[in-house]
Amino acid sequence: MSEKNLKERIEEIESIFSSMNAEEKKKKEKKFKLPFGKKVSTGQKKKNFVTVVKINENSHLDIKKIQIDDQTILEDGIPRLATAQYVFYFKKNPWIFLPSWSVEPLSAKTMFEKSQEDGSNTKGYKILMDKMQKEQLKNKKQMSGMIKWIAGLIILGIIGYAFISGGV
Repeated sequence: MSEKNLKERIEEIESIFSSMNAEEKKKKEKKFKLPFGKKVSTGQKKKNFVTVVKINENSHLDIKKIQIDDQTILEDGIPRLATAQYVFYFKKNPWIFLPSWSVEPLSAKTMFEKSQEDGSNTKGYKILMDKMQKEQLKNKKQMSGMIKWIAGLIILGIIGYAFISGGV
């Protein structure tokens, strides 16, 4: 049996790693792209066009480009509100999320207020987590100080015993 020399082993390991890296590159996540013709161009932004995502009762989405006229949009022959508080932005593109059963689109402000009323808001959790982390750091500092004192007293006791017993 012939053993491989070091150079051959290194080349074999490098080939394994390169094949693993090639597989990882293939598995990259695909970026979200709008359907063709649904993105609002800069010229259309100036003319008050927005991308409207209509949410149907059966949870299906319809994406359209619609122009805002006098703070309203006309969808299915029904005028709907389209003021600044209802407009979301994704990659500098204006979006409106419009439930088909409502005249009023989804609003970040109303959803935020509703989550505060329900108690499902995460805003307070960040403050609590910071507070808990600071308390943990304080407890660690106090314990490390006590350990130093106890270790110092033990060493002092050993030295004192050595002097009393006449070992030094």
